[in-house]
Amino acid sequence: MRDRFEKLARLRDLGVEPYGRAFDRSHELREAFAAFEAAESAAEGATDGGGAAELEGVRVAGRILSYRDLGGSAFAHIGDRDGRLQIHLRRNLLGDHGSALMDLLDLGDWVGVEGAVFRTRRGEVTVRAESLCLLTKTLRPLPFGKEEVAEDGRRIVHSGFSDQASRYRQRYADLAVNPDVRAVFRIRGRIVTELRRWLDARGFLEVETPILQPLYGGALARPFSTHHHRLDRKMFLRIADELYLKRLIVGNLDRVYEIGHDFRNEGVDRTHNPEFTMLELYFAFADYDDVMKLTETMVGDVAREVMGTTRFEYDGTVIDLAAPWARVRWDEAFSEATGLDPRRAGKADLRALAKKTGRADADELSRVQILDSLFSELVEGRITDPVFVYGHPIEMSPLAKPMRGEPDFAERFEVVVCGFELVNAFSELNDPADQWNRFAAQQRLREAGDQEAMAIDEDYVRALEYGLPPTGGFGLGVDRLVMLLTGQTSIRDVVLFPILRAEEGRS
Repeated sequence: MRDRFEKLARLRDLGVEPYGRAFDRSHELREAFAAFEAAESAAEGATDGGGAAELEGVRVAGRILSYRDLGGSAFAHIGDRDGRLQIHLRRNLLGDHGSALMDLLDLGDWVGVEGAVFRTRRGEVTVRAESLCLLTKTLRPLPFGKEEVAEDGRRIVHSGFSDQASRYRQRYADLAVNPDVRAVFRIRGRIVTELRRWLDARGFLEVETPILQPLYGGALARPFSTHHHRLDRKMFLRIADELYLKRLIVGNLDRVYEIGHDFRNEGVDRTHNPEFTMLELYFAFADYDDVMKLTETMVGDVAREVMGTTRFEYDGTVIDLAAPWARVRWDEAFSEATGLDPRRAGKADLRALAKKTGRADADELSRVQILDSLFSELVEGRITDPVFVYGHPIEMSPLAKPMRGEPDFAERFEVVVCGFELVNAFSELNDPADQWNRFAAQQRLREAGDQEAMAIDEDYVRALEYGLPPTGGFGLGVDRLVMLLTGQTSIRDVVLFPILRAEEGRS
């Protein structure tokens, strides 16, 4: 870095501004490569292969990824968001000023060049730079890896940025040196775009509901809280979009969805980040069976559109997201895994089993929390291909309708795939009296120490009193869908800036 600061001063002595302004590109790097190959093919066709093609007047820019000084000239590779191209810098062509600038370049610097594209004798497409412009001087060396070419011609990259925590903390550097990481987030963007397109085409309206809320709800989770000073009021970051979206169904917006961030004050592991992205949708005159059909169709369609297939390898296992997906009763799966009937099992037996699975805090958990923990530990981990697990105990489902003919269970399902939950959905409870009683039961759990239980939302009950039509709804973890489609086994690899412990020496 000391050497780079010295070069910074020398650049300014030369009258070069090290932090330039706009550079008008004629092509991105991949476009320049493709345009040259098209011109080359046209030239070969016109001359029966007898002439060498060049593409004149190309202006490209990128970060210097490699630099090989040959004395009178230099070869470098520059890269932009998804392309890489060689440039040839000749001192006699660039003149005294350009030659002096060549001596002050480093890996990582951003440069712009203008010139003709040609193919070298070694066969590499290259820009012969007729002008060179420094766009940004890089003061901190990027952790570039080393590359080698295998016998079969494959380029093998050995990362120079192998510490995982540093990669997450310095995602800007991770993205700069790892094209594979950039590719994951480009795919993520396409997945979100395709989810929107799919829903818009079916008459769903995208809406925005409050992130900062006077009362949180819609899930069983502990919230983050803050204080609004002007109103002198405690506020919460939302844990789910659900209760506001269903208010909109009451208001005759009968198909709505939101893709947004939710926040839950919980632990961090390979499938959990306290800030995460959810797609929630609700549509009137539907039930959980309708939502199952929508879910498997949408996920399969998005996978095919973005990735070209519904078959993926995830953590060593091949899965297929094509419909139809299997359906399994929650209570039957629970009983098979535990030997206990969830309706009749006492809390002492459930707690003892939870301790055997490693829950040292089992004495502090409510019955609902123990049921959920046991199912996650003993059932979900065994599931690979997507499965609709349906018919949860009603006590675990305070916002869902009772199952027809079986009031101890809810018209609810979760999609479990590769050992984790992807979707949670149900036929929405629209009986205001029943909803009030469910909220009251949740309030008693809160008073008994369950910090994830819901509070009573009187305004939401008032909305139900105005009339919520029969409605089906779901929440899909967008981060987890991206994990599946890109083969990433940690949520931190699909979230640009995941939450981490404080860096040593920093707050």
